[in-house]
Amino acid sequence: NSHLVMHVRTHTGDKPYQCIECDKAFSRDSHLKNHMKIHTGEKPYKCSRCEKAFSRNSDLVRHTDTHTGLKPYQCSHCKKAFSLNCNHKSHLRIHIGDKPYQCTQCDNIFSEHSQFRRHMSSNHGEKPYKCNHCDKAFSQNSDLLPHLRTHTGEKPYQCSHCDKAFSQNSNLVRHLNKHITENPNKCSHCVKTFSGNSDLVNHLKTHTGDKLYQCSQCEKAFLWNSHLVIHLRRHTREKPYQCSQCDKAYSHNKDLIIHQRTHTGEKPYQCSHCDKASLQNSLLKSHLLTHTWEKPYQCSQCDESFLQNSLYIKHLGTHPVEKPHQHQCIRCDMSFSLKHDLKIHQRTHTEENSIS
Repeated sequence: NSHLVMHVRTHTGDKPYQCIECDKAFSRDSHLKNHMKIHTGEKPYKCSRCEKAFSRNSDLVRHTDTHTGLKPYQCSHCKKAFSLNCNHKSHLRIHIGDKPYQCTQCDNIFSEHSQFRRHMSSNHGEKPYKCNHCDKAFSQNSDLLPHLRTHTGEKPYQCSHCDKAFSQNSNLVRHLNKHITENPNKCSHCVKTFSGNSDLVNHLKTHTGDKLYQCSQCEKAFLWNSHLVIHLRRHTREKPYQCSQCDKAYSHNKDLIIHQRTHTGEKPYQCSHCDKASLQNSLLKSHLLTHTWEKPYQCSQCDESFLQNSLYIKHLGTHPVEKPHQHQCIRCDMSFSLKHDLKIHQRTHTEENSIS
């Protein structure tokens, strides 16, 4: 009988379960309970493979697919496949040209809801993300979530050195600096500090220049054996980190992890200013500069500065560079910037000796 009652509500539109925090109402008690987790900040569904947690089980299931690499949603127009049905549907609009999101204030139309939201906030000043505890509103959901914690008291950012917790990551970073100044494992040569003494000892080698691990193939030496092992792969061309989804292989594990995200679609580095997410932290850092307009790459030969290192390197090519001739011939006064060129030159002396 209870199932029949709930079914009848789909026809009548009856929603007897009212949220006490906002004006939303639901036809089922279970739906109201799930909704309340938004207000309380409760996230009982935890991922067993990483630290992420979710308020709904369905969100956890969707997230788990990013780890397994499973892509059950195949595009019927091309070879692309997706782990999430919502991403599959968004992709299909590229083929059929469907743009269901119409701006009511101008003639623009969009194929994706995120593009529509971005347009409304940047062009028309819309703030659709409203706080149900006070009068504040935000143009992006990422700005609303930290604000909600001021009402709920949720503090997800826990200090690893003491019992303190914070509602925002930026506050945790500021707090951690206090521990750094109190850290006994502080380098006597610079301002760096370390959680363990062994890390400090390894770091001190960078100041003393003590390079214990010598490459047998070339003249390079390294402070740590792990760096030597990685370097040796340049000589052997060994690539032990194989992708399970395709035939690509890498000499570094970190490169494999980044590559695997192209299969899973995971973009863990989220911009705090807009909806943009990145595969790599370095890409996010470059993107963030477009919001702050900070230009950290300053040319030492002129007044130009740049947002990205790649643009800075390209600019350096416009300045003439005189390479120092560090490799001196012991038989004559000639010197060369490359050791390879010196070796070729030295053959001329060897040939002269053989002729004489």
